[in-house]
Amino acid sequence: MTNNTPDISFITICYNGFKDTCELIESLQDKIHSVSYEIIVVDNASREDEAARIGQLYPSVVAIRSNENRGFSGGNNIGIRAAKGKYLFFINNDTYIESDHIACLIERLESRPEIGGVSPKIRFAFPPQHIQFAGFTPLSRITLRNHMLGFDCPDDGTFDTPHPTPYLHGAAMMLKREVIEKAGMMPEIFFLYYEELDWSTSMTRAGYELWYDPRCTVFHKESQSTGQLSKLRTYYLTRNRLFYARRNLRGFDRIAAVLYQSTIAATKNILTYTFKGRFDLAAAVFYGVNTGLLSPSSEKNTVTP
Repeated sequence: MTNNTPDISFITICYNGFKDTCELIESLQDKIHSVSYEIIVVDNASREDEAARIGQLYPSVVAIRSNENRGFSGGNNIGIRAAKGKYLFFINNDTYIESDHIACLIERLESRPEIGGVSPKIRFAFPPQHIQFAGFTPLSRITLRNHMLGFDCPDDGTFDTPHPTPYLHGAAMMLKREVIEKAGMMPEIFFLYYEELDWSTSMTRAGYELWYDPRCTVFHKESQSTGQLSKLRTYYLTRNRLFYARRNLRGFDRIAAVLYQSTIAATKNILTYTFKGRFDLAAAVFYGVNTGLLSPSSEKNTVTP
């Protein structure tokens, strides 16, 4: 289903996830017949050369090996530069689809010029396959917290109405190519977590609407790479909330959010983890705050197409 100018470029990042990536590729190739597409896999410096193995197994797939782990955003930017499609669909490698409703997302994007991006309904892959994502609420002004609509709810039709959402979900999101030309590439400063919120903010700042459309569903094997209570996750979430505040908020909101994240929230988390004997997580919070406050490169995004 590929040609020189495909409708969709599917872009996925592989990091020591060969089996999941193959399952995603096979689900796309097996189910999607309504549109033309290409599949781009970026191997983000996996231990083995997974790009080479994927290229051998799936000759039609564009498999790119990066010798450096550039994170979620850096890996996706490699894929963006290689993509030929009119629409770019960023999809986690630990996802799959069960039916061909991709054209519904294109229909949503083309329904109005100001709509720049859309995310499908996302359901957990494992039983009872409840909903993971049916849109986001806005981030709160100071605490920078929000929640996913429909999270852990049964897929009983309650969340089957399309609607605008302030942010797209990084596990599955489709953009018009022009959006990247106007809003810029994915911000690489984040490396992991919060990059899609920051990027979505750049898109809305550029004048685009973002939508949730439940007519297409993606199934997600959540948290197979980092774990819910890992040092990696704790460090990047702590650091990147500060990065987001410094990059996107202004005036009192910016000062208040940075102070809250670096004092009240950080102290609470450090004490909680220390009480539980998770000194590694307490240290991750400390280093996350330190980097989030002192890194000068968090003020702007210098990545260009």
